[in-house]
This record gives sequence, C-alpha cells and structure tokens, in this order.
Amino acid sequence: MALTAADLQKRHELEGAPDPFPSLADSIPSKTRSQAPANLELDTGSQLAFPSLASATPAVVSATKPAWGAAAGPRIGIKPSTIKSDSFTLGAIDLSNTGKDGKPATLGEIMKQVMVKYKVKLEASANQKTRQTTFHIKAETQKELDKAKRSLLALLSPTITLIIHAPVSTIGSIIGPKGATLKQIRDQTSVRVDIPPRDSLTIPNGNGQPNGSSSGVATPSSLDEDEEPTIPVTLTGPQPLAYEAQELLNQIIASKTSKAAQRVRDIPAHVLPFIVARRSTFLAAAEGSEITLGLNSLAREITVHGDRQAVIRVVEVIKGTVEGFKSGLTSVKMSLPKRQHRLLAGKAVEEILAKSKCAVVVADHDDTSEEITVWGQGSDLPAGLGAVMEKANSQYIHEFPLPGPIDISRQILTYMGRIQFAKTLNTVHPSVAVYFPSPTTVKKSTNLNIDLVGEKSSVDAVVKQISELIGKLIGGTRQVSLDWLIHRMVAGKNAKRLKQLYDTHNVLVIFPNEATEISTVVLVYDPLSTSASLVPDEKKRHLDDVEKEVLKMAKDAADVKSQSVSVEKRWHDAVVGYGGTTLNAIIGEDKTLSIKVGVEAGDTSNEDIILVRGARTDVDRAVQEILSIVENAKNDEIVNSYSTEFDIEREFVGRIVGAQGSGVNKLRDQLGVRVDVSDELDEGPKEGGKKKKTVHQKSKITGRKENVEEAKKRILSQLERLADETSEILKIPSQYHSSLIGQSGKYAIRLEEKYSVKITFPRQSPENGENKTREQLKSDEVLIKGGKKGVALAKAELMEAADFEKETNNIITFTVPTRSIARILGRGGASINEIKDNTDAQIDIERAAEDGGNITNITVRGTKKAIAAAKSAILVIADQVAEEISVTVTVENKFHRTLIGGGGQGLKDLVTRCGGPSDSKLQAGLIRFPRQGEPSDEVKLRGEPKLVNKLKDELEQAVTALRDRVILAVDIPASQHRVLIGRGGQHLNELQNKLGVQIQFPGSRSYGHVGEPDNAADLADIDVTNIVKVSGSRAACEAAIEEMKVKIHSTSIKPPIPEGLSEDVSVPLKYHHVISQQGNFFRTLRSYGVHVDVSEHPQKSALPPQPTPNTTSSARIDEASSELPEILWEVVPNYQDAEEGNSTWTIKAHDEAGMERAQNSIKDAINHAERMSHVGFLTLPDRSMFPRIVGSKGSNVARLRNETGADITVGRENNIIVIIGV
Repeated sequence: MALTAADLQKRHELEGAPDPFPSLADSIPSKTRSQAPANLELDTGSQLAFPSLASATPAVVSATKPAWGAAAGPRIGIKPSTIKSDSFTLGAIDLSNTGKDGKPATLGEIMKQVMVKYKVKLEASANQKTRQTTFHIKAETQKELDKAKRSLLALLSPTITLIIHAPVSTIGSIIGPKGATLKQIRDQTSVRVDIPPRDSLTIPNGNGQPNGSSSGVATPSSLDEDEEPTIPVTLTGPQPLAYEAQELLNQIIASKTSKAAQRVRDIPAHVLPFIVARRSTFLAAAEGSEITLGLNSLAREITVHGDRQAVIRVVEVIKGTVEGFKSGLTSVKMSLPKRQHRLLAGKAVEEILAKSKCAVVVADHDDTSEEITVWGQGSDLPAGLGAVMEKANSQYIHEFPLPGPIDISRQILTYMGRIQFAKTLNTVHPSVAVYFPSPTTVKKSTNLNIDLVGEKSSVDAVVKQISELIGKLIGGTRQVSLDWLIHRMVAGKNAKRLKQLYDTHNVLVIFPNEATEISTVVLVYDPLSTSASLVPDEKKRHLDDVEKEVLKMAKDAADVKSQSVSVEKRWHDAVVGYGGTTLNAIIGEDKTLSIKVGVEAGDTSNEDIILVRGARTDVDRAVQEILSIVENAKNDEIVNSYSTEFDIEREFVGRIVGAQGSGVNKLRDQLGVRVDVSDELDEGPKEGGKKKKTVHQKSKITGRKENVEEAKKRILSQLERLADETSEILKIPSQYHSSLIGQSGKYAIRLEEKYSVKITFPRQSPENGENKTREQLKSDEVLIKGGKKGVALAKAELMEAADFEKETNNIITFTVPTRSIARILGRGGASINEIKDNTDAQIDIERAAEDGGNITNITVRGTKKAIAAAKSAILVIADQVAEEISVTVTVENKFHRTLIGGGGQGLKDLVTRCGGPSDSKLQAGLIRFPRQGEPSDEVKLRGEPKLVNKLKDELEQAVTALRDRVILAVDIPASQHRVLIGRGGQHLNELQNKLGVQIQFPGSRSYGHVGEPDNAADLADIDVTNIVKVSGSRAACEAAIEEMKVKIHSTSIKPPIPEGLSEDVSVPLKYHHVISQQGNFFRTLRSYGVHVDVSEHPQKSALPPQPTPNTTSSARIDEASSELPEILWEVVPNYQDAEEGNSTWTIKAHDEAGMERAQNSIKDAINHAERMSHVGFLTLPDRSMFPRIVGSKGSNVARLRNETGADITVGRENNIIVIIGV
C-alpha cells in the first residue's frame, strides 16, 4: 500500500504542516488562508525557493509572441502533458550506508543515481529550521515514479526493526498460499519479514498444561486474541517502508481476529463416542452462525472454529454435554477373545452406538488384555451388550499361527513384509481383511498370528495361499547376527554383490530398518523365483554360501567399538542440542554411529553416562567432540553466535538452496544452523583468454561452531559433486528406447542408482509428437547427467545394451490375407502363442481396418533367425486358407439340437460325409449355429466354396427330413414286444435300418423323450404298456407299423395265461423304472412261473433331466475341441421330479414257491430302488468307446452292475451313459 505525503507527515509527526506542493494543474494562484494571511503563494519553479542541489537542465527563455498571432491562438494543437508527479518530506536522512569504501555519499550523488536509474526528474528542498527535506519527483509513468520513490526512501531513510506479535492462527494468512502473500509484501515494500518456524517455539495450550495431559476433566482451550499464543514477526527495512509493511500486516491480522477458535480437551475416552454422535446438536447451538468442528480422536479433543460468539456458545454446550455424560453413564465389563476386538473398532463403534445407545471401549491391540467395557445408561446396557456380541460375531475370524520357533516366525514375517504379501492378498481377495502382527507384538510375543476377517470361503482361500507360501519357505530362511551399525555400510558398499548373490543363489538378504537398531539380518531362499528349488539340501547349500559372503562383507566393513563417556546429566542438553541438532552433527550423514544419552544408555542406576557405539575411528572422533562440547558448556562459552562465510558459484546457488529453500531448510532442521545467501554478486577476475568471468555469491552460516563446521562441510561436499557434474547426449534410435528403459523404468533406474546419474529419454506427446521433457531432446537422443566417471560408465553400459538391441531387435513387416488372421491366431491365441514360444520372436498383428480391407500387416521382432522362422510359420498357415465364401441356411431352432448331436458328433459326421477335414481344428468355423437363448434360425456356413455348397445341400436335406418327421403309435400286446425286438435287438435294428425309422417300446429310456404320437387320440383307451411309438417320415412309419402287425399275426406264439394263485403288491410309481431294469425284472419273474399285471404305469420319465449342457460349445464345432472337456460327468439327485403315487402289481403264479419267490424279489427290488439316491450322466466325446464299455453281449456292463450294485444304461442314440446308484 503506497503512502501519501499526508500519511508520511503523520508518520514523522508533521501533521498539520502546510502542503509544500499544491497541485500543478492549478493555473490560478491559491487564495490566502485566513489562518495565515501573511503566507504567499509557493512557487515550486522558483530557483530562489528551491535551489537545485544537482545538475539540472538550464531554463529555456521563451521567445516573445508576435502581436499578429496573439488573438488567433496557436495554429498547431499542443498535446496535453501526461507527466506524473509526487512529493514527500523526510525528517531525518541517514547517509551512513550509502557510500563505498566506508565513506558516506552526498545527497546530490544519491539523487543523481536515482534519476539516472529510473529516468525521472528529482528536486529537493531542505528546511534547516525544521530539519526536514522535501522531495518532488516527476516521471512519465506512475510505475517509474513509484520505483524511484521507494528507491530514494530506501537509500535515505534509517534502517529500523519492528516486531509485530501475530496470533498463531493468522500466520497462515500472512504467509499465504505457497508464500504468495508474504512475497507480495516483501516485493512491494522491500522490507525483510522474518517469521520463525512454529516448531521452534514453545506454545502452551490454553489451559496451561502441555498437550496430551489427562486430568479426566474436559477443559476448553481458548484461542481468542487475548489468550491465543502469538509469534513475533520481525520487520527490517527503511523507516517509512517498514511502517508501510507493518500497516499491511496489521490489516491482515485485523481481518482474521474476528474469528475465534477454542478446543475442548481431555474428554474421557468413554464419553467421546457419545459427544461425536451429537454433532448436529452442537451445530444447532451456533444459531445459524458459521462454525466448523474438528475432532482429534487420539488427543481426545474437539476444536470449534468460527464466529467468536458462536464458538463460545458451542463450547459451553459441549462442556455441559460432557459433564452430563460423565455423571450419567455406567459401565459393564466383559471378556472377548482378542481377535474379536478388531470388529469393535472404527465404524463399528458408531454402528453399536446408533443401534443400542451404548459405546464400547477396547484396549489397544498390542495390549494382551481381552477385557472390553460397554458404557451407557443402565437401561440401555442389555441392548448394548447384545449389539456388541452381535458385532463381535458378525464376521468369521481366523487366527493363522505362524510356524515356530519364534525366530522362524519372525523370519517368515520379515519376508512377507519385503514382498508386500498383505497387499497381494488384499488384491486377490478384496473381501478379506488381513492383519499382520504389529512391530510391538513381533518384538514381545512368543507366538505370532495373522488375523483374517471375512466370509469363511474367502478366508479359507487366503489360508490356503498363506499355507502354500509358508510351505515353500520352510527350511529356506535363516538369520545372521550382524551389528546394526554396519548394516548401511554393508548394504551400500556391496549392493552390486548382493544382487549377484541373489541371481546366483536365489537368496534375498533383508536388512532391518535402522530405526529398530536390530542386529540381525534375515536370509531367505526366495520361493517365488522361477529358478527356485524345493529340495531342502539345495536351499541349505545356497543359504550357507550366502551367509559366508555376508559375514565376510561385515568383517571387511568396519571394526565396531563401544565406549562409555561419563558426563554429568546437566550437560546432556548441550550434547544433544536443540531438537537433537548437535547430536546429528556428531553422528554425521552416514549415521554409522549410535549415541545413547542418559537412561537410553541402558544403565538405569547411572544417568551420567553417554554410550557411543560404531566404527572405531568414528567412536574416537565422537568421544572427543562430546568432551569438547561439555568443556565449552562448562566454561559458558557463547558458541551459538559463531558464523563463517564462503563463496558459492552463482550457477550452483539454486541447487544448494533447493526448491523453495528445501536444501537450506534441511540443514536448519538437522543441525540447527541458519544459512544465508547474499543477493550481491561478486565477479571474479577473468582466468585468461575469452573465458567467462566466475560470478560468486556470499554464503553465511550461523549457529553452534560444531554444527556450522558440519554444515559447511556438507555444502562444500555438494559443491564438489556439482562441479564434477557433466552431461552427455547419446544417439540411440527411438525404436530401442522402450527396451533400454525396461518395464516401469526398471533398467534405466538400475543404471541411475548404480552410477549416481540421471538418464532422460525423450517423451513424445500423443497429439503432435512434440517433446515433453524439460530438456530439449530429439527423438533419437538420450541425455545422461552426473559425475564425469558415472556418466562415462553409464554411457558405456547403455551403448553396449543398445548394440545388443540392434543385434537382437531386427524388425520385418509383411502382409497376409485378412481371411487367414483367425487361423493364424488360433482359438484363444493358441496358434500365434505357439509360434512365439517356438521362435522366441515378438509378433504384432495390425488391427483390422474399419473398411474391412483384404490385406493385414504383421510385424515380427527378434533375431534374424527368429523372425525368419516366425514369418515362415505364419505364411504356411496363411497359404492353407483358400478363398472362402459364407452361406446362411434357415433351420428352425427346434431342430438344432438334433442336427448338432451329442458333443457335436452330428456336425462332425456331417462335415466328414461332405468330404471336409476330420481334424477338429480344421473343422472350426465351418458350421456355426446361434448361441443358446438366441431366437435366430440362421445357421452360417463358411469355408471353401465346394465344401460349403455340399454342406448346405446336406443340411437342407436333413432339415427337410426333420420337417417331414411324424410320430405314430400302434397297439401291440406287451407279450409280443419281445418277438418284435428279437434276441439282442436284432429284429428291431433290421426293421429300423430297413425303413429309416425309430421304434420305441414302453419301458425304454428314450420312450418318454420321443413326444406324443399324432394319433394319440385314437389309442386313448388302449393300455399304455401296449403302445409302441414309431417316428420318421409318414410313409416309413406306416410301412413299419404294417410290417410289425404282419410279424405278430404270422407268429404262432400266444400270450400265456397264468392260472393258479394271485396276490396284489403296491409299488411306488417313482421306483418303476429302476425295478423294471428295462424289462429284465419281469423276464426274471416269468422264469419263476409268475405273470405280473401292472395296474398303472408312470406317465412321465422317472429319471431327472440331465443338466443342460453349454449349447454354445456343442453348437460350434470350432469351439468343441477347446471348450468341451474330453469327458463330462454330472451327478444330480434321483426322484427329484418323479411321479408320486402307487401302482398295484397283480402277481399270478402256479404254486406257492413261485409266488413266495416273486414276492421276495419285488420286496428286494423296492428296497434296492429306495437306495438309488443319485443319477450320474457320463458324456463321452463320441461312441467309439461304447463297444468296449458294454463288452461281449453286455458282459462288462453286467459285471459292473454286480460289483457296484448300480444300474448302468448305455445310450443308443447319443454319447451318454446313465448310472443310477447310491
């Protein structure tokens, strides 16, 4: 904010003084004021009133105007003046800091300097009586005027320091987003504004207690302007500009202090859930004012921020609510297994509270106590206990114990942590929560468990996965004792060797986190590696070899030493330093030292001890530094004022300071020093010739001497590395970049880490291909930056890799007919993957064009031999695919299943009959039926024209035959069925083959599947056991019926009429099929001299329907070979849809013996049928194996029936064998 002359007068206690510079725009003289009648008009152009203190342009005497042109006015228009002007007065001028070589400059010299620099006109007038100097500035633009004015104020005003105590809550607004507000104030006023870091100040909370103290009483912490802690903000700069900056900061602070913030702390843990649940009540207490509520569960505090009065009201409501719950809540304790505590934390607390008005408090998971506490009103506790138990049992929890002893458990857990096994499990099984033991539990417990929470089936899958991994790890882990102080040296110095050990022995060397100070290193024979062996002796041999190597590395790394230094406790703070900064300086960047102070040293009886452990030389150095610090502290030396200065080359300043000061801030945080880099440039002399001047900037480090020296050492070390830095651009064709970078940058990152360099590959924009990297690189350029040696080594290895890629990454592109792509790819990519595996070549097939082009490009990468072999294999397949046509045949959906046949056998036979290939792979895609559920009647044929036409004709003939198919029934006495069937079905087969029909007798398995006869109404009164079904063309069916009638009449066999005894037996209809055994049971009874009349036969098949097969697979012979299994086995419960009710069997026998024998047989058969609880459907690829299964005259099937007690039926029309049994 710019200050006017009047404001400056007020600042310098000159309020009321006359304005020495009235507006220059006024051409009329000002009237004399009544208060000062003697005052005359002030002429700012008068040389007497304002003598020039610096060289000025001589005044130009105006020429006398001619009389003849006076009345007419000027003939040429004069452009109005745009000169900007301003005036201000200074009461005290300080010239002590403006000169050179310790001599102050004069006022005239300073004014001349400002006029030359900013191209302004500057005049000054001194009043010796009042000791004030008034300045008048004129400039062409307001911007130049403001710059000149500020520069003059800065040069002439004394430098002062102002301190503003800003409330903590306003610091963020003063700084602004990313420091924008603070930077604007500094740029506008040229005043230095210093805000100390918040962590460097000790700010007590509002109730006078340190944060985290617990008194059991909820106490509000007020952050009002009277009580809120403040931070001193220091302003340093020229007096008027410092006041201007102060005004700007005060305005920001004033705009923020209308708000207030208070905290309600120390809310009892059992009350906090009830308070959180009443958030809406507290917001309503604000009465419409804007407030925000913040919760810190760990500190058990609530922060209220917003309008001051509203904050006070809300805090009072919260305090009253807390007190009410403290006096009104009761508790009950109960024990639950520790694993169930996981289900009673987080959102579960809110759910239990919403359901039962009770809260549950559980101990920390590292606490071994199994006790939980339920809090609530006395009347709500029963519901609360119920809700807790319901939640605790809401999910399945499994404790997976890690195998012991405890060292083995820890080793397995270490490996799981290294491979991020928990993340892997969560990715594969997202519905299962996996909880690994905490570090505290791992350290203290003797038994380690992994807790799994989720559905039992999912948890069982996780248990299986964990068990498989542990099974592979058994015998493959080992721990090696290695002092933790040398872990960093061993791992850093031997990183390459450790990688070689893993490649050679498949053994991971896992170092613990330095912060744990654990002196054991875990060796694991990695079971997930592709080269891993399961042989225990192999694991042991590899672990032994790696252990020897690691111990050798440790021996070579350092000679570890421990030394105790006796230092009185009162000097410990001096050794540690503020925030541990002095101790960090002693330890150094490598952190190969361990320094324990006081009780941490391990001896509780003596606190005057400092224990130092590490490499012998480092321990000796650290002990000497500690003793020196203690001595300095004893002598009360003021060491914090120590400072040192040195030069930094300008080009390295940005790297030393870091982004947004991160570099110097790191030194400040670690060593407690302040690093200042001057903006003044110091140009050194030329080194000779045409070399550029070396430009330096002064750097100053202030702090404790030891810390300052350590900071300087680190900066100089960094400068040495930067001075050694070089860069080199390599020419590598862009097609090899992806291989050199590796997956996710794996190879490039390895080179960067190995040689401490930065490797940059060009990145192309997908829109226009322009370079998107910071460095301007061409598409075939790779940039390497780093130390000279590292750049050279990285370049050599990168170029060697590029040469290898050029040798092995040959590329050819050729074309094939688009119609052959499907055959080249194969089902699911099987063919193309086989070619890739056999040739070790990479193959890319261009996507089909939208216009359906006839040619497709194929690109092959690899060695010359590999790409030649791959190209040859692809062209062989492409040449086999001749010109193809596609034809569509209309086939009603009801005929599809019949044409396809069991397992697609019907289609295979159809293709073979038409002269097509017998290989199922070559048959793929010739005939394609609609998928299951599609209402389409279109069947598509695709292939060679000759074969497709044959298939079409054959398919149309088959469809025509199916359309002409009818089912006719004929009445033939059951006693004559045997005559028509013949021995072994000989007569029946001859008749069916002769006329091309299918004849089904009652009791056969497919009898119920044929359907209702067309003439069923004519035979409604006929016994169903006498009805024989004939299916086929109408003429063939009528001829078959006529021939069967002739056969019956021509035979002299008449049905026997049993005489003698008669008995009725009730048989369940659902057992009829199992008992009859396709008529074998009745034939057996007839051998006893018994005849059976059945009063009622089942109206539907007693067998359950076979599960619907995937017709998609069966309908497509191109998918049958890949999707259908060779053998399909399905089991379903028997009698699930069987017909209920009983049938009366009338047994007629000649004698008592036959009757008794028949009754016993029927009883045994019913009992046997009851035990037949399941039906199995065995589907074979084809019927080629059926003769061997059946055996000579059914001997094999009969033997299996006798051995197993199962009923076995081999299908005659399909590839299915039905097995009924237990």
